[in-house]
Amino acid sequence: MELVIKAKNLHVDERTQGYISEKMRKLERHFPGIGEVKVEVAQEMTRATDNQYVVQVTIKTHGTLLRAEERGPSITVGVDTVLDVLDRQIERFKARLYRSNKKNETPRKPLGALAGEQQDTGEQPRKIVKVKRFPVKPMPPEEAAEQMELLSHDFFIFFNSDKNQFSVIYRRSDGDYGLIEPELA
Repeated sequence: MELVIKAKNLHVDERTQGYISEKMRKLERHFPGIGEVKVEVAQEMTRATDNQYVVQVTIKTHGTLLRAEERGPSITVGVDTVLDVLDRQIERFKARLYRSNKKNETPRKPLGALAGEQQDTGEQPRKIVKVKRFPVKPMPPEEAAEQMELLSHDFFIFFNSDKNQFSVIYRRSDGDYGLIEPELA
């Protein structure tokens, strides 16, 4: 397991890094074969001191991303809280793997960069200030919905293996899911 610890607006001392490392290694006992664990710790200036530290953990494993973010009054409390969330996510993920009996997944392929730039009708044109790239693997919409839930996102871009095209699944306000399948005009 490769562990990456990043800090924003604070310095993480050796003792805290050791604590984070020790806690993250416990994840490997529950779920062997974890590729990379990225821990981002940030300190935000808030009035409520019990939400001052933000700990975000992203796990890359078996072609899947698991992500959790929690807040706490200290880094150690944030790490403990985020580990509880990750334990539940790992159990759901393991159950899904067991049900679908998919031990070997197909490797993901990188998604290309954005082709163009959109402009707003305001005075100053809007510009793209950040580009995110992530690997995409073919999957049916049901698996994409599970991935979206594991990441705690409201939408998820994936390569629809049923239609052989990119699609977007999103959570509707009524709790159900919507699927966007693009068509060329």
